[in-house]
Amino acid sequence: MSLEAVKYIQFEKDKQEGFFVFLTKSVWMDALLYLGGVVVLFMIWIKVKGLEYVIVHQRWIFVCLFLLPLSVLFDVYYYLRAWIIFKMCSAPKQHDQRVRDIQRQVREWKKEGSKSYMCTGRPGWLTVSLRVGKYKKTHKNIMINMMDILEVDTKRQVLRVEPLANMGQVTALLNSIGWTLPVLPELDDLTVGGLVMGTGIESSSHIYGLFQHICVAFDLVLADGSLVRCSEEENSELFFAVPWSCGTLGFLVAAEIRIIPARKWVKLRYEPVHGLDEICKKFAEESANKENGFVEGLQYSRDEAVIMTGIMTDHAEPDKTNCIGYYYKPWFFRHVEGFLKQKCVVVEYIPLRHYYHRHTRSIFWELQDIIPFGNNPLFRFVFGWMVPPKISLLKLTQGETVRKLYEQHHVVQDMLVPMKNIKSAILRFHQEISVYPLWLCPFLLPSRPGMVHPKGEEDELYVDIGAYGEPKVKQFKARSSTRQLEKFQMLYADVYMEREEFWEMFDGTLYHKLREQLCCKDAFPEVYDKICKTARH
Repeated sequence: MSLEAVKYIQFEKDKQEGFFVFLTKSVWMDALLYLGGVVVLFMIWIKVKGLEYVIVHQRWIFVCLFLLPLSVLFDVYYYLRAWIIFKMCSAPKQHDQRVRDIQRQVREWKKEGSKSYMCTGRPGWLTVSLRVGKYKKTHKNIMINMMDILEVDTKRQVLRVEPLANMGQVTALLNSIGWTLPVLPELDDLTVGGLVMGTGIESSSHIYGLFQHICVAFDLVLADGSLVRCSEEENSELFFAVPWSCGTLGFLVAAEIRIIPARKWVKLRYEPVHGLDEICKKFAEESANKENGFVEGLQYSRDEAVIMTGIMTDHAEPDKTNCIGYYYKPWFFRHVEGFLKQKCVVVEYIPLRHYYHRHTRSIFWELQDIIPFGNNPLFRFVFGWMVPPKISLLKLTQGETVRKLYEQHHVVQDMLVPMKNIKSAILRFHQEISVYPLWLCPFLLPSRPGMVHPKGEEDELYVDIGAYGEPKVKQFKARSSTRQLEKFQMLYADVYMEREEFWEMFDGTLYHKLREQLCCKDAFPEVYDKICKTARH
């Protein structure tokens, strides 16, 4: 090949490369200009709509890009840690040392002069409750890093567990060895300590009562640094006073909880019911029927509901199975809503663990307000495996603006009312907030000592009415509307009652007696001061 031909080929090659470089630069310039245009339009949109509107109504952008991946990492870390510790049997050995460390911190607090109240050092954003307590900034924080399952005693049918172990851990372990809790509250992140010191409920509570009623013993570190065990036979007054006390009698360091044999499936019946009178009647009848292992109602309007009843079983009809817990499946409350159009009872067989956590992926129905398209089939198939975002991370990143707006325009309330008053309670909910769906969950309230018991001397059937979402009534006012609903509420929710009202609702006889005996008045705040709105602002 001649020199001229080689030069010509090289020239053409250089020309093509130059054109490619120019084209590449041009594409990048266009992309940057396009991105810049999008940013400008986004800023104009924020200017027009207002920052608060964007933060509240378009929060999905931040949640999808950042919180979902972080939530996955959190879950993987805690799951692997719990599995390794339990398999190596190291938790019991470490537990005693961790208890001694808590005792040491309490005694140091006493030596320093007991200048402020004590509280757990766990950051407020890590709790499932949407309430943000500011007391942790002024109280002495006692670090309690206890999140392990200590023992599964199948002979005694008892689970021994530390206070920060959560329901996700518990079901993963117990179901794998053929056991379960009689009452297993819904959300994965709910901790044993929170369920004992606060309260917990599930669709089996019409038989077993609240979470506190399946507990058989507690270990606590008291205000003087001593370790005490309490049960119905041993230190019984303290045992009955601990539930609902919100950590104001001592630090829970271990709990023993009843377990029962598990089955593979839940045979679940969906029955659409129309008309408020019929809804209340049907729900009360099914709740009183002890042959039902599970009872739950989802009410989608004042006059439309689906009542669900179920039993555990080891056998399932193959053509009626539904693994609702898979990430690509529709959100459970939307799946249930579809049965309203049918006029007959429908039966499905759901894997036990899937049933227990049926509302977890959608955080009941709260996630629809955060990710409006979260139940879209495309989103579920592509990103559903990362759902839900951790509630703790949502709290950590919400900021003061979002928190105040949620407080003013959002309801997360559970009210516990006698079953005989269910109709009037639902009508009050409809009138004051009009939030749907409503969660209806029955529970047996035993007549036993403590802050919460029936007014009479006999066990009584109650119903938990849960409202979670944005009120649809005009001129909703968080304080005045909630005050209308404060008849008997769970303490994780916002409380606007005056102190006198609070202690008229709850029986403080045993609680105050133990506070005096155990020298708690200078060590821990009163439960009302810890959970009421005025104590946190």
